[in-house]
Amino acid sequence: MTEAPRTYPRHVDCGAAAVAIDRMTPADQGDLVRFIAALPPEDLLFVPRDITHPKVIDAWMQALQTGHIASLTARVDGVLVGCTSIYTDRMSWSRHVGELRVLVAAGTRGQGIGRALIQECFLQALELGLAKLVAHMTTNQARAIAVFEDLGFRPEALLSGHVADRAGALHDLVILSHDVRAVAARHAAYGLGDSVAAG
Repeated sequence: MTEAPRTYPRHVDCGAAAVAIDRMTPADQGDLVRFIAALPPEDLLFVPRDITHPKVIDAWMQALQTGHIASLTARVDGVLVGCTSIYTDRMSWSRHVGELRVLVAAGTRGQGIGRALIQECFLQALELGLAKLVAHMTTNQARAIAVFEDLGFRPEALLSGHVADRAGALHDLVILSHDVRAVAARHAAYGLGDSVAAG
């Protein structure tokens, strides 16, 4: 079951910041490149490809147009401070599953921007007709794992030495997942509308 398309931009208060969440389009490419360039190196372990490479960014923009990736941006005073992507493969046997990636600027963490983006992605997943979201991250990203778990994600697998950083050091990868439809059904039963992300 898919949801009706959501309207954007949507505005969320995160601490002292007023955050505008919108769908990412190819027009955001320049801002996205600058945002990624400012991220700490360890943040790049959230994504399986080198998003600092121009060809990867170009492929991301093309995937937005083909529908293989759905992405959101978060801006404060017009500046890009966060983004998401939900990757899907409609030709695979896991076409009901979306792979979620979330990045937030280092200087704006702890304000709830990542949480707001993840919550919005739950609703976006329903809109896409997905039943499950998965998130991959290295085990040393404890703060991010805690946020995902607080929003109902649960560990499903641990892959030892699965990620190599730029220096060649190996990191364990944890895969977390969330049953989107089950949570949506539970919240609908309690009349909670679009508050599908918590619990």
